Amino acid sequence: MRLGVNVGYVAGPDVAERVETAVYAESIGFSSAWAAEAYGSDVPTLLSWIGARTTKLDLGTAILQIPGRTPAMTAMTAATLDRLSEGRVRLGLGVSGPQVSEGWHGVKFDKPLARTREYVEIVRTILAREEPLNFSGDHFTLPLPDGPGKPLKIMLHPYRPDIPIYLAAVGPKNLELAGEVADGWLAIFFNPEQAAVSTDPIRAGREKAGKSMDGFDVVPTVPVVVGDDLEQCANMVRAYTALYVGGMGSRKQNFYNNLAVRMGFEDAAKEIQDLYLDKKQAEAAAAVPFELVDQTALIGPKERIAERLHAYADAGVTTLAVSTFGTTHAERADVLSTVADALDASGLGD
Repeated sequence: MRLGVNVGYVAGPDVAERVETAVYAESIGFSSAWAAEAYGSDVPTLLSWIGARTTKLDLGTAILQIPGRTPAMTAMTAATLDRLSEGRVRLGLGVSGPQVSEGWHGVKFDKPLARTREYVEIVRTILAREEPLNFSGDHFTLPLPDGPGKPLKIMLHPYRPDIPIYLAAVGPKNLELAGEVADGWLAIFFNPEQAAVSTDPIRAGREKAGKSMDGFDVVPTVPVVVGDDLEQCANMVRAYTALYVGGMGSRKQNFYNNLAVRMGFEDAAKEIQDLYLDKKQAEAAAAVPFELVDQTALIGPKERIAERLHAYADAGVTTLAVSTFGTTHAERADVLSTVADALDASGLGD
């Protein structure tokens, strides 16, 4: 099992410190750095800064928002960054959610599965650079008919024609799609004891495509808080959990709330969402059960974390992306070094 660091999306002035955290992660043997975007910092700019400061660290987009870019723009960005970094890009894609897609990008959030399938196919076609781009689908038609557009081939020769593509997926159908068309899965709120809820649909997608799970990268982003007081550690994660379970979506459509329900926290999920959408964020955080945090995060002293890593390895995790909750680079670096030591102690390191 390899280690990655997820530097998240940056809403404050600490973007330079996030870069330093990634640089430090490389120095202690982490294999990858992942960056996110919502409606603040963008992924490619942050990863290009990290890539310029590192030499071996893979650069993962977790995620590039499908509604925010045409497939061609995503392929151009990935190809450019992959050439500059000499083959270190891992291209994570996701549909985001209705609020961001429609409220920020002005793109209707409809038929996300079919749109993602076409999007991935176009990106792969562009990067392969075998022929000019022609595509006719339900969501994308290239070139546009009856106009001046013509089939084009990407001018830049990609460093790799097969940049690995990951999908961020939560629901069963999207998980199956990830297994079918992608090279890896970006997970969130991953419970290793209930991994089959997610990995079974992925395996079905792999089988549908005539592939096995061999080489398929399972990458959960896992919150990590180090300390002796488990309840205090859990408190550090509760607001993060409440944000997703309660606030990332509407009462009718929240993928993370649905996931919490599938994990057996139906009553808590409803309470968290009701409180959060009523603008009672602190109360929503307090309503997050300790068990939900403990099942989806690594909390406690190094020895407990080392033991818990076995559950992730047994569940098929191949890259564990650490998300830290420190407010400074020094605090984040301390967490990363603790996880690296824990992995060594567990004997699970790649």
